[in-house]
Amino acid sequence: MAKAPARVWALIAFGLLAIGSSPILIRLAGDVPALTLAAWRTMAVTAVFVPIAAMQSRDEIAAFSRREWALAIGAGVLLGLHFMAWIVSVQLTSIASASVLVTMSPIFIAVLGAVFLSERPSRRTAAGIAVAVVGAVLIGLSEGNEGGAYPNPALGNVLALTAAVLVSIYLLIGRAVRQKTTFVAYFALLNGAAAVTCLVGCLVAGVPLGLPLPVALLAIAMGIGPGLIGHGSFAYALKYLPAALIGLLSLAEPVLASTVALFSFQEVPSALGALGMAIVLAAIAAVVTSREA
Repeated sequence: MAKAPARVWALIAFGLLAIGSSPILIRLAGDVPALTLAAWRTMAVTAVFVPIAAMQSRDEIAAFSRREWALAIGAGVLLGLHFMAWIVSVQLTSIASASVLVTMSPIFIAVLGAVFLSERPSRRTAAGIAVAVVGAVLIGLSEGNEGGAYPNPALGNVLALTAAVLVSIYLLIGRAVRQKTTFVAYFALLNGAAAVTCLVGCLVAGVPLGLPLPVALLAIAMGIGPGLIGHGSFAYALKYLPAALIGLLSLAEPVLASTVALFSFQEVPSALGALGMAIVLAAIAAVVTSREA
């Protein structure tokens, strides 16, 4: 297994718990424009983290090469586009379809990582990714279509798959940048670029940024929880763990979200969904407890 300090695994575990709350917070926010939620989410993280970077990493950021600036900002743009594509996809197609397509990201990460970073996953990790994706697909399929009519299923499906590709490239870029930069410097630029991207998206689409106070607080919670703690743990761990492994670990999100929904909304998973969750957790456990990188 990839050698990483114990604190990295602890942060990943905590981060996954935070990311698992994202669908719950989105549901509680109600009928709010997806781009507005994405903008508030990224702005909340930026408002918290950029001042920290200004105090701790000002000299490091100023010394960044043009390549480091381009990669960090490029990763942020991709992250912002991912948030927008994913949230909009859920509003255009069924949650089942969107979930199935976005879970393809670990496959893209493994393939692209092998090509561009020469990080070929071990046989166990590759098998774990394949098995976990199957489990995640079962979770998505278990949600069902419910016979509902969706605004634009074809576009929603394309956006969900696009979101998977975007997050894959974002993680791979982060893996490369984090080898030479501190977490604080990278994460500040990452989220600053993501916030600007989401704001531009709102302006181009003509979507209002205003939110009622209760919804604004939920959007800020999305930023601090899934955004800062969740994606922050991923950004920190990228220095120590291959992107493919982090992509695999991210598949625990629907399992955690379903568990929270069980207690928060009394949503009991179907037999198919429970099977999918068990498969995902078993695949992750098999990889994490192995000694292979």
